[in-house]
Amino acid sequence: MRYPLTALLAVAVCAVMAGASSFATITDWLHDLDEQAQDQLGFTAGVPVGSTVWRLLTRLDDTLLGNVLAGWLRARTPAEATTPRRYRTVIAIDGKTLRGARLGDGRQVHLLSALDTATGIVLAQVTVDTKSNEITSFAPLLDAVERVLGTLAGVLFIADALHTQTGHADEVAARRAHLLVQVKANRPTLFKQLKRLPWAQIPAGDRTRDRGHGRRETRTVKAVTLHTPGGIAFSHAQQAIRITRTRIVAGKTSRETAYLTVSLPAGHATARDLQTWIRRHWHIENRLHHVRDVTFREDLHQARTGNGPAVIATLRNTAIGWHRTNGATNIARATRRANRQPHDLIAAVTSSYPTTQ
Repeated sequence: MRYPLTALLAVAVCAVMAGASSFATITDWLHDLDEQAQDQLGFTAGVPVGSTVWRLLTRLDDTLLGNVLAGWLRARTPAEATTPRRYRTVIAIDGKTLRGARLGDGRQVHLLSALDTATGIVLAQVTVDTKSNEITSFAPLLDAVERVLGTLAGVLFIADALHTQTGHADEVAARRAHLLVQVKANRPTLFKQLKRLPWAQIPAGDRTRDRGHGRRETRTVKAVTLHTPGGIAFSHAQQAIRITRTRIVAGKTSRETAYLTVSLPAGHATARDLQTWIRRHWHIENRLHHVRDVTFREDLHQARTGNGPAVIATLRNTAIGWHRTNGATNIARATRRANRQPHDLIAAVTSSYPTTQ
């Protein structure tokens, strides 16, 4: 029997939004629906068995699926009534290994994702070549993000120290975008240059204080425009940044210092802006990867066939993005609510779901 592709995709999306964490539970969710709900999804002549759902999903192009679903989420996300004058799209980049998933030869699957930190939508995700690492996947990820947004002009990408690469800075600049990266010992010359800047003579640009869970933390940001001939040993860098984090826990004080560079000049990236943007990079770990692990039990899912591991991760990204754009702060609670109200969920999804096959 043949089934509509849009119906199969719709049930996969809805089931994961309702908490399904594997291909088997996607099928279970579909089979547990009443006839009216199955009709809503487009299954008017019976529902597929688990092997049919599994075969389709594991054969999908995961990057294309991610682009389609990210575009769909963005299209249905309400635009802000007023856009702040200094608003800038900030995209966090980070990788995650699917610990339970394996390829045919036993190697683990590693995915590199780009998260819009304002909306909580994963704009793109690419599978890292098992014979390489995240560095070679950076440009393909930018390509995928650009397909969703249309242009990268003015966008700020934030990445960890692994991506403090001259080639990355050139790739981003060529697309008229900007890059904010941390600098560690993997770039020893650059790290020494930043560390030796006269930080004691540079006034603090921004300082924040937080309390919670028996901890007090102060974060002080200093930023300086790079006037030295040739700047520093990193392409397109406009400012050097130092962040000092001071924590007091149970009466004990600890201090940590981090150095970063950004390709935006001071007029477009104040110390307060930098403080906000740098903290947003944690969104991809705390609000995406952690949720996939805890709520959807991703590391326990032993997907091994075809593009299955990346496809199911893309569906989880979509579910999290959907709930975030609907105002949810607790994704586990949001999935339980969606599971209790399948008719409402299906109606909301299918009323704006792509009809192309």
